[in-house]
Amino acid sequence: MQKVLLILAAGMGSRYGGMKQLDEVGPSGESIMEYSVYDAIRSGFEKVVFVIRRSFENDFNRRIIKKISPCIQTDLVFQELDDLPEPFLCNKSRKKPWGTGHALWVARQSVENPFVVINADDFYGREAYAVMANHLDTLPGDSQSHYAMCGYRLENTLSDHGHVSRGVCKVDENNMLANVTEYTQIQKNESGKIISKEKNTALQPDEIVSMNFWGFTPDVFDHLENKMKNFLEEEAQIDQSEFFLPFVIDELISEKKAMVSVLQSSAQWFGVTYRADKEAALTRIDQLVKKNVYPEKLF
Repeated sequence: MQKVLLILAAGMGSRYGGMKQLDEVGPSGESIMEYSVYDAIRSGFEKVVFVIRRSFENDFNRRIIKKISPCIQTDLVFQELDDLPEPFLCNKSRKKPWGTGHALWVARQSVENPFVVINADDFYGREAYAVMANHLDTLPGDSQSHYAMCGYRLENTLSDHGHVSRGVCKVDENNMLANVTEYTQIQKNESGKIISKEKNTALQPDEIVSMNFWGFTPDVFDHLENKMKNFLEEEAQIDQSEFFLPFVIDELISEKKAMVSVLQSSAQWFGVTYRADKEAALTRIDQLVKKNVYPEKLF
């Protein structure tokens, strides 16, 4: 069965100050998501679907698709503000994208098999793809609503240059996800403790968090559409509201409509939330190339 990697790459990069999904961090001009594709190919993935905005389709084709298409099947889908389930219409004053739940929903016509969802600007590590690939390979052929998440320690997912948002996960004794609580404005304070300023809450370094590395079966799209309709009925006219994927998963778990295995991995995550994060990303990639984990030129 064909395994599919779906990369959410339509973000506006407001905190980064540009299109971080295309920014170069590798020695031959590679973006972070090219390392994700490379790792996925090594773990047996045969197709990659990119969710982007139509406004940078030409750049994306020239800088990404042209390089990787000889190595893996590719597809592009577009996350646009007016692509909503009927009968909903987009508020004309809205500029902000609808969020990660919507970004996944727009790919519903391009995915027919079990698949993995990731962010374009997060480096997850080869081991994470291997663990997730094994999960997908061992699913029964008729499996539905048994999903998976690759979890990371909170302390390893912070930025030294500003606050971040994370879905903090409660995991039961069977390594199943019990719930996800979204915390925003997370960073270390002056004494080194990790806090969420928005909720005035202290968090533990070893909390397991979601970095939007999910494994799904295609029935998730029906769940998404139902949840998105509920969301739009309540918040469609609020220009800053977003339909977040972790919120959907948390609701499905609480309603006993889905179960989520939490997969442990030794992979080291890093990302580029802020422009100042790029220097650390460049250093990490350089170290991995020198250790022969990656070639100097991926594709």
